[in-house]
Amino acid sequence: MPTAKICGLSTEATLDAAIAHGASHVGFVFFPKSPRDIDPAKAAALIRRVPPRVGAVGVFVDPDDALLDHAVAAGIGTIQLHGHETPDRVAAVKARHGIPVWKAVPVRTRADLATAHQYRQAADLILYDAKPPRGADLPGGMGLRFDWRLLQGHVHPLPWALSGGLDAASVGEAVQVTGATLLDISSGVELSPGVKDVDKIAAFLQSVARS
Repeated sequence: MPTAKICGLSTEATLDAAIAHGASHVGFVFFPKSPRDIDPAKAAALIRRVPPRVGAVGVFVDPDDALLDHAVAAGIGTIQLHGHETPDRVAAVKARHGIPVWKAVPVRTRADLATAHQYRQAADLILYDAKPPRGADLPGGMGLRFDWRLLQGHVHPLPWALSGGLDAASVGEAVQVTGATLLDISSGVELSPGVKDVDKIAAFLQSVARS
């Protein structure tokens, strides 16, 4: 059965909805340019509400060590890197903090999938996400979708997850086409950028459970 991460959470109500309806992971974004940015102190208060069975993931874009230190101190158990981090940087982050590190790989064409293999010895999981338009301020969370058929026949170098353009209506297709067992959603459960909706969270997770 596939599982899901609800990303970009910032309120008790939406966090509680994600947990109550079966999310396997909850995500907190530490990136000032994002409408979902959260400061470590607020994140720490929310993470205290997260039960041990649910993974707390911190999402970063080319972070410095100080930001990572603050976020790990807040209680995140997994680091998700969504910027231009090299394999060496990913390995260094993992060595510094001793917790799992996920690396996002932006995808538009089949050739983009080859990037995942560069992180085989550095990351614990690859997150395939839609490549944003050139010049975009954000590397993800814009509701963009890549051609999921590109993943058919692809040899994955690591465990992997799927992101980009997901919502309650499309998740069944996503699982059927790609075989994904972990789905990562942010904008697809929002009323507007950064504003999560408890009903959309519930509907998405119910769709995941039926997939």
